[in-house]
Amino acid sequence: MNQIVQEAEFRYIEAGQGQPIIILHGLMGGLSNFEGVMGYFPSKGYRVIVPELPVYSLPVINTSVTSLSEFLNDFLVHKKLKDVILLGNSLGGHVGLLYTKNHPEYVKGLILTGSSGLYENNMGDGYPKRGDYEYIKKKSQDVFYDPKIATKKIVDEVFESVNDRNKLVRTLALAKSAIRHNMAKELPKMKTPTAIIWGSEDSVTPPSVADEFNELLPDSNLYWIKSCGHAPMMEHPNQFNQILEEWFDLRKF
Repeated sequence: MNQIVQEAEFRYIEAGQGQPIIILHGLMGGLSNFEGVMGYFPSKGYRVIVPELPVYSLPVINTSVTSLSEFLNDFLVHKKLKDVILLGNSLGGHVGLLYTKNHPEYVKGLILTGSSGLYENNMGDGYPKRGDYEYIKKKSQDVFYDPKIATKKIVDEVFESVNDRNKLVRTLALAKSAIRHNMAKELPKMKTPTAIIWGSEDSVTPPSVADEFNELLPDSNLYWIKSCGHAPMMEHPNQFNQILEEWFDLRKF
């Protein structure tokens, strides 16, 4: 994986030159979840940047989708970026949506995959047995269509997060913030071109959520990936990249 850069309060990975693509990871997702995108688009004339969102480092009272969106704004100002394409998975999609609503002039395009913002299932309500490794393993596997994608490293990271009280408190705060901040009324006013890339077997944000995003967003294209759960860019990286490239060509990005 690319080297993590530390500048001021920001940590991120970056590769390539050209049109900036900013990747926004989910609540339990690390920077490595997007290795497929990072390995492909820099050679195609894109500058791919993945900032580490301060999911576990904000004061609990400020741990919300709104504060993460404000952090993204600070990061883009720091990097002197505009006309960006935002790509967000799960909670990252929600952060991208809120940022785009508040700063449409900086966002050329938006890609949502398994995004929260309309409906949340298993976000924060599923950790009563946080000391039970097998339970956490099953929960982690349920995110994917193919349970083997939930490697021991992924399960260990989730297990560590839910057994660290500080991390758990922030995870629950963000989950509740995502549920409170439903964007159904705001989406029809958002004119930014949007690609919706969804796993047809997503159990966290079911297929009906993708259909609703597509109906509510005025300028969107919906793409399905079969035999795929909540993280298409991890389960089917090649197909995900192909769809993304087709959409970039369609939109002349």
